[in-house]
Amino acid sequence: QVLLVESGGGTVKPGDSLRLSCVGSGRTLSSRAMSWFRQAPGKEREFVASVNWNSAITYYDDSVKRRFAISRDNVKRTVYLQMNSLIPEDTAVYFCAAHSSMWRSGTAAVTEYDYWGQGTQVTVAS
Repeated sequence: QVLLVESGGGTVKPGDSLRLSCVGSGRTLSSRAMSWFRQAPGKEREFVASVNWNSAITYYDDSVKRRFAISRDNVKRTVYLQMNSLIPEDTAVYFCAAHSSMWRSGTAAVTEYDYWGQGTQVTVAS
């Protein structure tokens, strides 16, 4: 069983930065790809970024490339999402997710993730 808890959300102004954290538990966590997704009101959940089990491979949606950075610390069982140059369109609830299979690279498909956190709200507004 994998449990995930996100933190770090808040309300910021355009151009500001935030760092989200996702702390997990479960003995298989360090062998799973981890990803961040987000969901804005009235919209479907969408992929943001992923990192594979040993941090060798990262993958970003085009909308956040060069602004966001995903990383993980397997000793601390934590995945981070550093978000820079935030824009109002980044406003959403952000979820971290653990891939359903071990030793796989992350993907953008919601259906490939069995474990989800409860989400943390990010609001970007002037």
